[in-house]
Amino acid sequence: MSSDSPSESTTPPPASTATAKNPVDRFFKISERGSTMAREVRGGLVTFFTMAYIVVLNPIIIGGIPGESKNADVLGHVLPIAQVAAVTALVAGVMSIIFGLVANYPFAIAAGLGINSLLAVTIAPEVTWPEAMGLVVVDGIIIVVLAVTGFRTAVFNAVPAELKAAIAAGIGCFITFVGFVDAGFVRRIPDAAGTTVPVQLGIGNSVATIPTLVFVIGVLLMGVLVARKVPGGLLIGIVITAVLSVILESVFDLGSGATNPDGWGLSVPSIPSSLGGLPNLSLVGDVDLFGAFTRIGVLAASVFVFALVLSNFFDAMGTMTGLGKEAGLADDKGNLPGIGKALVVEGTGAIAGGVASSSSNTVFVESASGIAEGARTGLANVVTGLLFLAAMFFTPVYEVIPSEAVAPALVIVGALMIGQVRTIDFTDFTIALPTFLTLVTMPFTYSIANGIGVGFISWVVLKVATGKWRQVHPLLWAVAIVFVLYFARQPISDWIG
Repeated sequence: MSSDSPSESTTPPPASTATAKNPVDRFFKISERGSTMAREVRGGLVTFFTMAYIVVLNPIIIGGIPGESKNADVLGHVLPIAQVAAVTALVAGVMSIIFGLVANYPFAIAAGLGINSLLAVTIAPEVTWPEAMGLVVVDGIIIVVLAVTGFRTAVFNAVPAELKAAIAAGIGCFITFVGFVDAGFVRRIPDAAGTTVPVQLGIGNSVATIPTLVFVIGVLLMGVLVARKVPGGLLIGIVITAVLSVILESVFDLGSGATNPDGWGLSVPSIPSSLGGLPNLSLVGDVDLFGAFTRIGVLAASVFVFALVLSNFFDAMGTMTGLGKEAGLADDKGNLPGIGKALVVEGTGAIAGGVASSSSNTVFVESASGIAEGARTGLANVVTGLLFLAAMFFTPVYEVIPSEAVAPALVIVGALMIGQVRTIDFTDFTIALPTFLTLVTMPFTYSIANGIGVGFISWVVLKVATGKWRQVHPLLWAVAIVFVLYFARQPISDWIG
């Protein structure tokens, strides 16, 4: 049995007493955490490949083409797609490296999907894009202040161990569902179908497209490699499915799913005509810090900031909880050592993302794929960050890998993370219901923060209703009340005008 196997890496051995082999080993505590240089590099590679899609997807969400109404701000201006791609890769690279060096965790950072959608759909139509990014910077400043004062750490440590386990398992379900949707294995049924079933398997409840078939092959291939404890199983699987995708595209010429229902979901796997060129970073610094407060008023702007802070705060907390437990870096209560400085750096990602107009940057749940490959230290983050910086210059190269080739890794990681439920006492219903709601709400609402909020609120209600209110930490009361306000923010906003 190989000590470098993917499956073993998900439940790492206790901290090693082996002597560090070199300065890099000592700095990142690689041997101390039972890892190796090779595993860290491999983990960083896998994490990059599973989250590189953000450099393509983020410009689609917040970027636009001049003259078109899509993603236009209140003045009709858009963020150019090429520039958004460049700053997305830049901030992801810089912040992932800084996080790895300072926090020494293998948790990569990039533009958060929930917040970029909030910006494009809700905030930008009311203000200009520089003003919207100014709100993101304000959000980041608040997050950093909460981290520096120790408030974020206190909330993190106040969460019961059972809820932390549910958060980790829920994230496993969430990233699995993300993989299913990205690969077209699960699709939304059009409303015109007149059915009460919201989603279906593939098209017509069958695996009817070549890209989805590639995904299925990838899941089975990576599953076999992990089950057989092949070192680098996930990375090998991604490479094989990517090559298979390029071959199939050259034969069948499927194209993009935007123009062909049978096509590829995001990136079309074809040999690029060029390697790339110099990135356009003109969006860096194009931010108006307080313009939104003047344009729409202090109250309305504050509501936007509140939504950004809540999403940032708990998405990151939940993701770090899940990743830390999966990497075996948390203690028996689910707490991470040195979490304070990690939360400060993560909050800085929101500031950096706003300043660069790439949207708020946060810890990415896809980092779990690198952890499954053995990553245990910040060295993996440095590898991921360097690849993001390189991606600024070689955009056509990384676009060759379709989402259908990397989505299988998310499913495999989800299968590994769901094992956290074994530590939950489901015989106590005051624990069973909140943890269950946490677990299922994340994938069903496509939000980690929603799952945490529902779990916190139900935990407090059930404990109080059964006379166990002394088991509720005071901070949980406060956070539960905040989440009630968060879930009711739309009617409250309508009520106050």
